[in-house]
Amino acid sequence: MTLLEVENLEVEFRSGGGWVRAVDGVSFGISAGEVVGLVGESGSGKSVTALSLARLLPSPPARYAGGKIILGGQDVLELPESRLRSIRGGVVGYVFQDPGASLNPVSSVGAQILEVLRVHRRDKANAAEVVRLLQQVGISAPETRARDFPHQLSGGMQQRVTIALALAARPRLLVADEPTTALDVTIQAQILSLLRDINRDLGMAILLITHNLGLITDMADRVLVMYAGQIVESGPAKEVLQHPRHPYTRALIRSVPQLGLDVARLTAIPGAPPSPGAWPGGCRFHPRCPEVREDCRVEVPALARVTNDPASRFSRCPYSSG
Repeated sequence: MTLLEVENLEVEFRSGGGWVRAVDGVSFGISAGEVVGLVGESGSGKSVTALSLARLLPSPPARYAGGKIILGGQDVLELPESRLRSIRGGVVGYVFQDPGASLNPVSSVGAQILEVLRVHRRDKANAAEVVRLLQQVGISAPETRARDFPHQLSGGMQQRVTIALALAARPRLLVADEPTTALDVTIQAQILSLLRDINRDLGMAILLITHNLGLITDMADRVLVMYAGQIVESGPAKEVLQHPRHPYTRALIRSVPQLGLDVARLTAIPGAPPSPGAWPGGCRFHPRCPEVREDCRVEVPALARVTNDPASRFSRCPYSSG
């Protein structure tokens, strides 16, 4: 069953010279219980896409210039502000990469969880449910920790609290935006194990946004590769990472260090991603592409189904989708 359907989403921001498009014609879906990875370099539009799902971008300076976001059978972009409160948290919950900035520094973690329960699950707005949620995300001595303030917790425990906050409303989709970036390797593994358990035990769909392709291999059923505001490749995670079709996906994979390989230098992607509003003509990756052809500089490629492929694969490169 399809839980989320994004159709031709366009998001723009006002700048000194007018409106600048940051997300350009993005389309994808997520089924109930599915884990979907969203990868790409910084500035590719991943977080803007994720925040748009619950219309969390302030407007102005942002505006939703086109498209649809069908979530729980409703078009989020058409809902009045009064209806969005039930969507935010109740249908889609968020876990952000900086838990310290996500939590209220002057309120105990228990009080913050209780506030979410009062809005979305009034029948469970009690201390016992707060303790149960903290226990569910692996926090020891939850009765004591519920009285703590965020600054009294380690980074890993703060991230667990933000996950408990997201779970409190029982959303059907959890958006995890770089949830392990600021954590050490051991805590990263614990957080990822927790997300796996949530997906398996609660049947909750997860949109995992990351730079780390290793996380996608371990966690995701499908992957979306984003570059310069567009999806450039999508398909089953293992298929895409083992047999990438788009030159950008191949370049991302080559830039990842691998154990056991004796190389003098990593293979970096030349240049830098273009800024929104300064996208090149033709294929947006062509100035950095090692496989560029002359018509790549002028022809705008569509995201097309990869032919002769048993999996549901799409690529925005005509030379790799045939």
